[in-house]
This record gives sequence, structure tokens and C-alpha cells, in this order.
Amino acid sequence: MAEPFKNLINDDVVRQAGHHLQRVWHDFDRTRFEALSMDGLQALEFKDRARHLGRAMDATLPDDFHQAADVLQAALKPVPTSSIDPDKELGLLKTDEHGLAGWVLWPVGEFVTQRGMAHPERALQLLHAVTQRFTAEFAIRPFIVAHPELCFATLAQWVHDPSAHVRRLVSEGSRPRLPWGLRLQSLVADPSPTLPLLLALQDDPTEYVRRSVANHLNDIAKDHPHVVSNWLHAHLPDAPKNRHRLLRHASRSLIKQGHGPTLQAWGLAEPQLRGIELQLSSQQVAVGGALQLRLSLQSSAHHAQTLEIDYRVHHLKANGTLSPKTFKGTRVQLQPGQALNWKKSHSLKVITTRAYHPGPHLVDIQVNGTVVAQAGFVLTA
Repeated sequence: MAEPFKNLINDDVVRQAGHHLQRVWHDFDRTRFEALSMDGLQALEFKDRARHLGRAMDATLPDDFHQAADVLQAALKPVPTSSIDPDKELGLLKTDEHGLAGWVLWPVGEFVTQRGMAHPERALQLLHAVTQRFTAEFAIRPFIVAHPELCFATLAQWVHDPSAHVRRLVSEGSRPRLPWGLRLQSLVADPSPTLPLLLALQDDPTEYVRRSVANHLNDIAKDHPHVVSNWLHAHLPDAPKNRHRLLRHASRSLIKQGHGPTLQAWGLAEPQLRGIELQLSSQQVAVGGALQLRLSLQSSAHHAQTLEIDYRVHHLKANGTLSPKTFKGTRVQLQPGQALNWKKSHSLKVITTRAYHPGPHLVDIQVNGTVVAQAGFVLTA
């Protein structure tokens, strides 16, 4: 059985933190810090463990935040000087005899948000250092809420930082809907403050940063699809390969939804088809089994056409209504009169993110955002 995620913050992490904090500040009460940190730690889940250690730091580090920040920054592990892929680099960063790095820095971020809000300039400096050894994407978000002008001015400078980890923080830390993170409601309502940052980073030399930009744009698409479709129309023509990949990932949700302007940006016009037939392998499928989809169609266009084929399973909910979930199918180019036969196996195995309810379900096929065929089946217990 895999080790529980919460155990990434454990007694050994506490002792390592105590050692390095005392190493750089001899007056640090390591005994009290470790006692406070370990008291009740085992009963807590991950995020509560991080907050718990953050409170222990708050109780034992200097009362002056600037001095406390100096202690924490001095305890950090030196930044690697090699040119390793930054995506892989973070996975290798762990606390050792040289200083703190890795998961122990999540509690440091908690401390910064607890104590540093009245000293945002110094707090941001510390987060700049922390993110190069772990990440500060969660810790910076309360500062964006409380000090937006300072934060966006700082982020505008960081887009040119030599560290890919800092440049990624610009995009990831300001994502409106970052998973696990504080939702930035002002940016959900109006994403315009982050658009200049994303523009500066969309051609970043590292995939690590560009992937964050793509996810940020995908966040924006959930509330402002026109912003992302306009972005595509402006930046997709003649885009270099890396930007093309970024924009594809950024528009994935809108493509699945069949958003017209987005599909147009990708050259996906209204499909011209005939002879469309969708067949299911069975009219009844048990939970845990699989459903085979067979789609046949033929192009009726007088020119070549690109087709983005997705399928949706309309799952029965507990209240008796159907809720559609889009799944990726295939992307093809058909010549005039060309036929297509496509097969797909859809798993109905139980997963933690979806509850299955026995009863009638529906499958439909979307081609370039247009529903062209559908069929029903019954899910049995």
C-alpha cells in the first residue's frame, strides 16, 4: 500500500527543520519547536499538518518578521547550479545537510502568510527564495488578494527572472482557480491583470513554465471563453511549435465543449457528413465493465475537412437527471467522400471521482462541437 500523502510532513521533517533553524540562529528554541510541532501531528491530514508546523514556527521564530525571514532564508538549501530540467529538479530537491528544501517548505509558506501580511515586500522576497526549492504558488495567493498592486508589479518583474521556478510562480500563483489553492475571486471575475504576464511567458524557453501558462488560460476559459478564443485568434496564426502545443492545451476545455469561436480558431468548421451510425456493443453494461463504441461516417464535403471527434457519456445522477462528461476521441482529416470507421472502448470501472447510479445512460458523438449521433444503454449494478 502506498504511503499516505500526509506523511510527507512527519516527525523526521520536524527534526530536520529544527536542526537547520538552530544551525543558522543559535538562539532558536529547537526543543520547544519540535515539541509544538509533534504534538498531535499524527492525527492531522496534510494541509493541517502544514498549518500546524507553521504555527510552531510562528511561536519560536523571532517576533520581528524581517529577522524571522532572514533566519528562514539562511536555512534554505543552496539553489542547484546545474542546468537540469526544472520540472525534474523540484522532485530532486530534498532537505539534506546543506539546508531546507522540498515539502518542509509548505509550512514555511504557511508561516509567511500568517506573519508576513503586514510586511509584503519582505514576504515576497522570501517566497521568491522558497519557490526555487519547492513552490510558493499557494502561499503567494493571499498576498495577491491583500496587496494586488504590489504583487502584480512584482510579478511583472519576475517574468524576466533567470529562475524557471520563479517565472512559473508568476503564472501558477496567479491562476484564478488553482487546485488546492485559495480561489482568486477578483481574477475569476476579471482576468485582465494576468494577461500581460501570460503574454510575456507564453514563449518561455521551458516547457515547465509554458504548461503553467496553458493551465492558467484554461482556468480563464471556464469563466471567460471569449478571452481565450480571442487569444487564440491573435496568437495561433504562424505560432511556433511550442506555442502551438501550449495553445492546444489551453483550449482543451473549450474544444470539448464545442465552443464555436475556439473551434474556428483551430480551423474546425461545421462538419459535412453523411451515413453517420453509432453502435454500442451492448444495451446493458454492468458497473465495472466496458462499453465498446463503433462510429461510421463519410465526408460529404467537396474539400478536405479536419474533424475533432469526441464522445460524451451522460451519467445518471442520484436525482434522476443526466449529467454529460466529455471524453477525448480522435482528430482526423477526411478527403472528399472518404469514410471513417472508429472504435473506442469506454471503461465503467469504479473510480473515486465519479459515482455510478444504475439505470438509463446516453452516449453521443460530437464532431467539431456538433452532436451528430447518440445511443442509449442501461447501466446495471
